[in-house]
Amino acid sequence: MAEAPEKNLALDIVRITEAAALASARWLGRGDKEAGDGAAVDAMRISFSTLHIDGMVVIGEGEKDHAPMLYNGEKVGMGDGPSLDVAVDPVEGTNLLAYGRPNAISVVGVAPKGSMFDPGPSFYMQKLVVAREARDAIDLDAPVRVNLDNVAKAMGKSVQDLVVFVLDKPRHQRLIEEIRAAGARIQLQTDGDVAGSLMAVDPRSEVDVMMGTGGTPEGVLAACAIKGMGGQILARLDPQSYVEKEAINETGIDLREVLTVNDLVRSDDCFFAATGISGGDFLRGVRYSARHAVTHSLVLRGKTGTLRYVESYHNMDRLSKFSAVRY
Repeated sequence: MAEAPEKNLALDIVRITEAAALASARWLGRGDKEAGDGAAVDAMRISFSTLHIDGMVVIGEGEKDHAPMLYNGEKVGMGDGPSLDVAVDPVEGTNLLAYGRPNAISVVGVAPKGSMFDPGPSFYMQKLVVAREARDAIDLDAPVRVNLDNVAKAMGKSVQDLVVFVLDKPRHQRLIEEIRAAGARIQLQTDGDVAGSLMAVDPRSEVDVMMGTGGTPEGVLAACAIKGMGGQILARLDPQSYVEKEAINETGIDLREVLTVNDLVRSDDCFFAATGISGGDFLRGVRYSARHAVTHSLVLRGKTGTLRYVESYHNMDRLSKFSAVRY
């Protein structure tokens, strides 16, 4: 049965990521990641207070980053709308922002209450992310060369044409060697695996695959966008310390289980928004002119699969006269 168009919450939450990006961009390259992240958290929290939602932060800043606000379990919104799980990363890539490096972004994802995977005490997971064309061609347990061969065939490319996003971490030394041995190209980034996952499924990006171990909360957050774009993420919890492993075992979570995009976000009725903070090849950063600040965002609705790229011009003189957000 045909349905009338429903409210697109992605167009509301993009205002939140824009506010966080505008507030934090003033700290670009100034070497103070706490100040930049704090500005984004404050802006995001104030902006959430205007939304007619009954939201609870499932993926937040509190437990991992010891942030004072937007912690796991915090209630957001006015409390008079749909009940939602909320995933936030006010600055994904705080080091990128602090040191003036590309691809720092502000990110929010929402989905119906109870539909997001709860990472519990898990901080890290192994991930393999591809776009729609290759969603059925990957196996988390297959050798790197086999996965890249299958992805290349699914995308109608040679392996030598593929670009693989990998975080430049010591734990990935062997992975990087295997990708090079297979003949694929690599884009190494110091931080920002949400951005890496998004680039792997974004039709405008040169990245074809994201591989490696990154944050578990970031994997759930990225899954909101991957689901909307029809891509796939295969993931397995990958504790990086004995303490983390024991904490996960105590919850009864199976460390051998392979999670898919549908395990990480169990509803198609999800929404996602990301706004660039520092300049990069994924989303352009905040740019200032005499009158305006310009932001670039990606907005997704999972149910329809609609993807929007939003360029916004913010009149800073007018905003500063009434907004509670410190831009």
